[in-house]
Amino acid sequence: MADRLGPDRTNALLLVVAMVALMWVTEIVDQIGFGELDRYGIQPRDVDGLPEILAAPFLHVGFAHLISNTVPFLIMGAAIALAGLVRVALVTLVVALVSGLGTWLVAPSNSIHLGASGVVFGYATYLVARGLVSRRLTELAVGALVVIVWGFSLLQGLLPQERISWQAHLFGAVGGVIAASLFAKRSR
Repeated sequence: MADRLGPDRTNALLLVVAMVALMWVTEIVDQIGFGELDRYGIQPRDVDGLPEILAAPFLHVGFAHLISNTVPFLIMGAAIALAGLVRVALVTLVVALVSGLGTWLVAPSNSIHLGASGVVFGYATYLVARGLVSRRLTELAVGALVVIVWGFSLLQGLLPQERISWQAHLFGAVGGVIAASLFAKRSR
């Protein structure tokens, strides 16, 4: 399967940019609507809210929240996109689903979880795990760079904090490891 995840880099990079553009457009619409879209985040163990697992990464609680996710999403998403359109799409899908379902299962039932940080955590652990799985020097270097630049923030994001979905972060990270084990090409 890994051989079919081709190197269509231009469209892959455009997909990452399009996802970020959708986040920004959604937040602008949300601000105009006085935060009405925020209710469409993940509502743990609410079966009617399962579709929100796919919507949640595109919703944010204000522009500061969105900005804090945009930069790492773009940088790490672009690094993944260099492996091709199908690769970045599948990694994003696996990470978003694992992050969303994990959050839906274990987060407090009287809460709403939204934002792209679960995907950001998944991208980070994918890049680190991809290097470890493939044993390729360039991929190991990218993984090391992710740890150097974002390592402390990632660890801090796993600690329970008020108004921070550590559940989305944790399960996003798990999703990144799963995606790396599924899609990373192993060197011979």
